[in-house]
This record gives sequence, C-alpha cells and structure tokens, in this order.
Amino acid sequence: MRLWRDWALSSALVVISVVEMLLRDDRAWAPLLVGVSVVVAACLLYRRTRPLAAVSVAFGAVLLFDIARIAVIDATGLLGIAGLLVLPYALLRWGAGREAALGLGVILIWLPVTLVAESTSPAEKVAGYGFFLCSAALGAAVRYRTRSHERDVEQVRLHQRNELARELHDTVGHHVSAIAVQAQAGRALAAADPERALATLVTIEEEASRTLREMRALMGVLRDGTDADLTPRRGVADIERLARPGGEVLGVRVQVSGDADAVEPAVGTALYLIAAEAVTNATRHARGATGVTVDVTASRDQVHLRVRDDGEATTTSSSHAGYGLRGMAERASLLGGTLRAGPAADGGWSVDASLPRTARTS
Repeated sequence: MRLWRDWALSSALVVISVVEMLLRDDRAWAPLLVGVSVVVAACLLYRRTRPLAAVSVAFGAVLLFDIARIAVIDATGLLGIAGLLVLPYALLRWGAGREAALGLGVILIWLPVTLVAESTSPAEKVAGYGFFLCSAALGAAVRYRTRSHERDVEQVRLHQRNELARELHDTVGHHVSAIAVQAQAGRALAAADPERALATLVTIEEEASRTLREMRALMGVLRDGTDADLTPRRGVADIERLARPGGEVLGVRVQVSGDADAVEPAVGTALYLIAAEAVTNATRHARGATGVTVDVTASRDQVHLRVRDDGEATTTSSSHAGYGLRGMAERASLLGGTLRAGPAADGGWSVDASLPRTARTS
C-alpha cells in the first residue's frame, strides 16, 4: 500500500511539471526543467530505504540547476521540484547519526544557492530556511516518538515473556515434579508390589494429562491472534485439585473457607500458583514430612493462604528460596500483598501469603 502511494506521489509531481511546462510560453529549457523534476520525483521513491542517497541526488541535481541558472541560463523552476520538501523529513525520519548529518549538510549547501538564484527578499529567505528545517525537525520528532513506542512495546513483550516463564515454572513445574516423584515411587514398588506400581502409573498418566492441558493454555498466549485475557486461568477453586492422599507420595490436604468465589480472578490465579509452587517445594525438599496442609481463608478484605508441611523445621529448608520463592513473592507484591516463608514455630516449613480480594497493582 505504501509503495503505491509513493508511486502516485512521484507520478503526480512529474505530470504537474509536464503540464506546467506545456502551459508556459518560454519552453527553451523544457527538457532540462522536466528532467530535474523527474530526478526529484524518482528520489522520493527511495526516501525510506536510502534517505541519504535520495537527498544527495535530488538536492545535488537542483543545486547544479540553480548554479546553471545563476551563471548560464535564464529559467525558473517547476512546481514539481516542491517534492524536495518531503526529503528533509525523510532524512531525519529514516536516517540517523552520520547519515542525517551529511544529508543536512547537502541541504544547507543548496539553500543559499537557490535563494540567490531566485532573487528573494530577506523575509522569503528566512521562510525558505524555516520550511526545510521544520520538515527535518518533524522527521526527527516522528522518529523519536516511533523509537520510544518500539521500546515500550519491547518492554511489554519482555514482561510477558517473564510472566510466561514464571507460569511455566510455577504451574507446569508443579505437575512435572509430581510425575517425577510418582515415577520414583513406582520404580521402588515394581518388584515388591506390582499392583501398587500399576496404580502409580495411572496417577502419572493423569498428572501428565493435566500438564499437557496447562501447557496448551500457556502456549495459546504465544499463538498469533490469541487474546491472553481469554486464555483459561486457574483460580481459588482449583487449589482443591492439589489435594492427594498420602502414601508413596507426600499427601496434600486442602481446606478452603470463607467466600473464596468472590475473589478477583487475578488474585485467585496468583493464590493457585503460589499454592502449587509451595506444594512442589514441600514434595521436593521437606525432610521427614508425611503430609502438607493447604489452608485458604477468605475474609472481607483479604485472602490468606498457608501451606505447611510437617517435616523438620530446619533452616536447611531455605533451599526453597530459589526462583520459585522469588516468583511467589513477586506475585504477591505485584497484587499488593505480602508473602513470608520459613520454618514454622511448631515444626515444619510454612509459606504464608496474604493478598487483597481486589488486586492493587502499581
């Protein structure tokens, strides 16, 4: 579409020059005048891809024409040369640094020559400089605004990539960790109790299916034309699905109290992901633990989450404080909440999060 507009503009300038030349009484220098107009019009086609070359050729051609007007010929320019006004804008819009400086130098060399050739008044000379410098300033302003917008878009994309990485770690990592633990249990039971080992394989299959669903939901955000806001998200109700009986794998008990259904979706998603990560950490790291309790309590203004295992309450559990714990703390902070993780007073490791029912993002 842009290419057609460029061709239309260049063609219009050539047609205007030819028509103007035909309407003149003095056509002695017609080929030269039309030729200069054609050069300027042709240069407009390359103003985006080669701005310095376009400016150098167009203004160079007109400079030679103006020198000839001063020294040899007696002729006035054509309206088609007015296309020169577009080129300073293009130079600063699509060129930068040394390229822009050289192009401006060519323009500033041409300006005094053409103003002499036209025998203009002081006011007209000032206006001539003003027109071309304003065109260049406009190009620089548009370039700066476009680059600023591109930087903002890149920052948004980086934020989205970080969010996806966090969700992959928190959500999918939870399921994969459970699969790994179940597989270890199944291998240990394979020889002694084949039936229980088979039941473990069924659990692994179910966990793998949930993992695939999570992956498809997250990858949907990356597909062209997919609205991230429409992507299925976890909530408080899904925390109950973290529950599992004890046995070879650490048991998880979940209790939800209060009006949890009224929690804002963004807060519910954060609570689910924090709970899933905390359960995964307990499964991986809690020494001597037999179970994990997940308590969600929704009050009038806050939602409290506590995930606690009954393992050894030692500071060695600080191995939890890796990317997962940082991600949990960031989720709580971004929504205006708080998170604390550490050894519980009565034993075990505890993760306590408190979030507002309505997200308060900064």
